[in-house]
Amino acid sequence: MQRYRNFNGNSGVSAYEIGDDYIKIEFNKNATYVYNYQTAGQENIEKMKLLAQSGKGLSTFISRHVKDKFVHSA
Repeated sequence: MQRYRNFNGNSGVSAYEIGDDYIKIEFNKNATYVYNYQTAGQENIEKMKLLAQSGKGLSTFISRHVKDKFVHSA
């Protein structure tokens, strides 16, 4: 997993892992969720990948657009 840069300083996201059709998100509370094309939609996953790599806006996007549309938590 790559550390989320968190440029705003107040994100609940701590790390992420990008796959071809998914993104795995680790939150500060040690909860990890996997979102994929099937559950959250390709457009949302691709946007999440860009936000993760930019280090800004990922947590807000998740709470506004995909919330509970994850495959599973680890």
